[in-house]
Amino acid sequence: MTWIKQGSIAAFALAASLLLAHVHPFGNAGLFAAGATQPPIPDHGAIPPSVRAILTTKCADCHSSQVRTPFYGHFAPMSWLIERDIMEARQSMNLSQWDTYTADEQQALAAKIVQETRSGDMPLPQYRMIHWNARITSADLQTLSGWAHGTPAPADSAAQPTSAGDPVHGAALFEKRCTGCHSLTTSREGPLLKGVYGRTTGAVPSFPYSNALKNAHLAWNDQSLDKWLADPDAFLPGNNMDFLVTRPQERKDLIAYLRQSAAQ
Repeated sequence: MTWIKQGSIAAFALAASLLLAHVHPFGNAGLFAAGATQPPIPDHGAIPPSVRAILTTKCADCHSSQVRTPFYGHFAPMSWLIERDIMEARQSMNLSQWDTYTADEQQALAAKIVQETRSGDMPLPQYRMIHWNARITSADLQTLSGWAHGTPAPADSAAQPTSAGDPVHGAALFEKRCTGCHSLTTSREGPLLKGVYGRTTGAVPSFPYSNALKNAHLAWNDQSLDKWLADPDAFLPGNNMDFLVTRPQERKDLIAYLRQSAAQ
């Protein structure tokens, strides 16, 4: 009779888990929606096919509106953890809505994709433990990096600067395009930038700089920052930054902001 009792308890627990999976403490990510009829990423030229294939296989399960629910995702509390990760991922970037992002936002997101995949922060470790095909290979990283560096800039990106740097506009640019990886006061994927103007490369204690930056021993000033922001790879090959600022005037504005923040 003991095994009958144990079986009854197991059946009750299973049924309870299935029912509790329809409770959404972190938000409803659509785990139980009907099968997707649209690709998770828009199927056109905005994202090259080689890049789209990588993002679809290794990112879209969380960073898109289309959900592929695994078997274990039908049971709580696993379903809750999956929904938590999906809801947070969509807030950061939803690949299904790529066309709704501005050119600036797309460029910043492409750079952040490369930054976080190179550092191993994405895909999430718990996702990689279950989905072995989600591991980012060196070939994947090369493809993503090439895409990020070639992300189309706004139409007037070739225009020459028309004025001295505007720190107010630079602050707005920093907030919109840089804070995904940087902060003035704390290190994130990139080092803190308070006081970067005037200091030397690789100078933030304990930050894991690339060897290219640690060994450069260059001073960050108007000229070096302009070259760095225009094309980090051309300026210091082997670094880990994948973000470009193609507009000369925007570079001047950002540098003016960094110069001002260093003096405050």
